[in-house]
Amino acid sequence: MRTQSTNQKSNKIKRAQIGIEFLIIAGLVIFFVSLFLLAIQSNHKTKITQHQNIQLKEIAITVQNEINLASKSMDGYKREFEIPKTAGNKNYDITIDSGIVYIKTTDEKYALTVPVKKITGNINKTKNIIQKINGQILLNQ
Repeated sequence: MRTQSTNQKSNKIKRAQIGIEFLIIAGLVIFFVSLFLLAIQSNHKTKITQHQNIQLKEIAITVQNEINLASKSMDGYKREFEIPKTAGNKNYDITIDSGIVYIKTTDEKYALTVPVKKITGNINKTKNIIQKINGQILLNQ
């Protein structure tokens, strides 16, 4: 009788030990999966930031290139160009002041400046007309 009782206790202890080991292993798996997902989210956020910066830079460089092209052209040069209404999924503001293009998202998380030749006029989102008259670069005038 004693051996049967001892065997039953031994089986219960083994089952309890297996249950505890299962919980430990399951906890470790959940921990490592959580770390993996956190790393993926962080990487995704970094890529979104880089993509946003690239889009703002492309817009600023487009404006810079159009102004540089007009400044190198002869009088009478006239060209129409467009810039997008949004940079990716973000709204942005763009201005030209004292030979610098300022571009920033409206939430002010991303910003960029690029130098340009001195111009007269303001830039619009979407359609712009740039021209050179009497050596002066006019934008939307």
